[in-house]
Amino acid sequence: MSIQLSDVLQERKTIALGGHVHPDGDCVGSNLGLYIYLKEQYPDREIDVYLEEVPEAYGMIHRADEVKHCIPADKQYDLFICLDCGDAARLGFSEPLFRAAGHTLCIDHHVSNQAFADENYIDSEASSTAEMVYRLLDKEKINLHTAEALYMGIIHDTGVFQYSCTSPETMEIAAELMRKGIDGNEIIDKTYYEKTYIQNQILGRALLESILILDKQCIVSSVSKGEMEFYRAKPSDLEGIVSQLRLTQGVEVAIFMYELDTQQFKVSLRSKGKVDVSTVAQYFGGGGHKRAAGFTMKGTSHDVINNVCAQLSLKGI
Repeated sequence: MSIQLSDVLQERKTIALGGHVHPDGDCVGSNLGLYIYLKEQYPDREIDVYLEEVPEAYGMIHRADEVKHCIPADKQYDLFICLDCGDAARLGFSEPLFRAAGHTLCIDHHVSNQAFADENYIDSEASSTAEMVYRLLDKEKINLHTAEALYMGIIHDTGVFQYSCTSPETMEIAAELMRKGIDGNEIIDKTYYEKTYIQNQILGRALLESILILDKQCIVSSVSKGEMEFYRAKPSDLEGIVSQLRLTQGVEVAIFMYELDTQQFKVSLRSKGKVDVSTVAQYFGGGGHKRAAGFTMKGTSHDVINNVCAQLSLKGI
């Protein structure tokens, strides 16, 4: 079900935006795209955006330096808009602002989303949350900077238009954003393909240490906390590794995990289509999409792999 953004915003003078922990391209793109639009169209409103540390590559997007990483004491907003987030707990540090807000709106495309806000605009068939934000805006009022942010969101969640979630509408929206004058090639190169030396090192390590399991239909790789420290890598440096693992010939499911804390792992799953990995993630308290999902689990790396493999075996892998 769609919504009218103007109706939601009516009479609400203080507005906060927020997205999921470890923000990816779609999370950052959809939040900044909407933030830039609202700042321009509603200059009389107090509007803030709250996200964890934004990956350095996304800093090319206008107003990325205005993202807030902590919440002021006793702060309360008339409206909190949650973007690209499947449940309130995934908001991380900004969840108290969501809970305290006078009204809440969720805009999301995760199939696991349980419509947890006061108003919900959920479309699991959409390529990205950025695509959904585009649908809500007055197309004539979208400026260059809003277009850049939304385009970044779309290219990241479609794998530069390679994934099955890319629909004809997705391509048409991307074309309209390009007509705003954006440099699509630069956004793709700088935010999607270009890697730092550290990112290439940790990617190489992850590929080198990967193993094939479940009759070679599943590939697994894990990065420990100690290895993260050795390479001086941050969680944002690991983005894209699981997608690279998924490309392995003959593999149906890719598993990549890294140690958040001692024996606590962030697990990412990717599927080529045979397995709905969102149901596996949901079983372990996470969520996502049919072909891309994730969750957090405590235990040794072997414990995590064994638990995930047990669920994958039930799916026919």
